[in-house]
Amino acid sequence: MEPRLNFYKEAPELMNAQMELKKAVDDCGLEKELLHLVNLRTSQINGCSYCVDMHSREARDDGESEQRVFLVSAWKESPLYSPRERAALAWTEQVTLISQGGVPDALYEEALQHFSKSELTKLTIALGMMNIFNRLCIAFHAVHPIRSGKGA
Repeated sequence: MEPRLNFYKEAPELMNAQMELKKAVDDCGLEKELLHLVNLRTSQINGCSYCVDMHSREARDDGESEQRVFLVSAWKESPLYSPRERAALAWTEQVTLISQGGVPDALYEEALQHFSKSELTKLTIALGMMNIFNRLCIAFHAVHPIRSGKGA
């Protein structure tokens, strides 16, 4: 698959704003490990190979175990995730697939057992940001590092 365009070059003012949002999310106080998991799960759901590769590598570089990275797609059946991480992954799936029934009250109440309202707002903004990146990379065929010969 060949790249269609370089979205950073075509809309630098908006991409700069998106990168500022990414920095704000990275610095918002949510655990780095948690953000890696939800970024990876969002990208898996959306089918963004570029972002799955990037976020799995970033998680590993920051000390996440291979086993936890590999099992994110099957988190419901894995005992490797904390209750807070499980709540975040459930929220991630529902928010990413929001057109398939919204976000049920029960899921919201469960999320509030593990996140403050401020944290849940920050998590939801992080998910929205990741969904934007996924849509850009998928729509414009972002070059996957392995396929371009730049990674292994």
